[in-house]
Amino acid sequence: MYAIVRAGGRQEKVAVDDVLTVDKLAGDVGSTVKLQALLVVDGDDVVSKVADLARYEVTAEILGAVKGPKINIMHYRNKTGYKRRMGHRQPYTEVKITGIKAGK
Repeated sequence: MYAIVRAGGRQEKVAVDDVLTVDKLAGDVGSTVKLQALLVVDGDDVVSKVADLARYEVTAEILGAVKGPKINIMHYRNKTGYKRRMGHRQPYTEVKITGIKAGK
């Protein structure tokens, strides 16, 4: 069984016990978050209707905060002596998928 979920403006394919890096989420380490399911595949059964997907619940546990790769930014203007160097590391949250369950 796996699901396609929306996580931070992107879609990710997840199964139980997968570790996933998503955009920064509010919450403490060890807390549980729910992710919106867009498609659920259970063997030969594929669920994609919005009314049917409302029954499904994809839960994840927050493992901690991580940072992405460093991006170097360089500003330069010719013949003026202006040079500026900056860097950026995007904050992410690492989550572990704990369950994909069908509710009522």
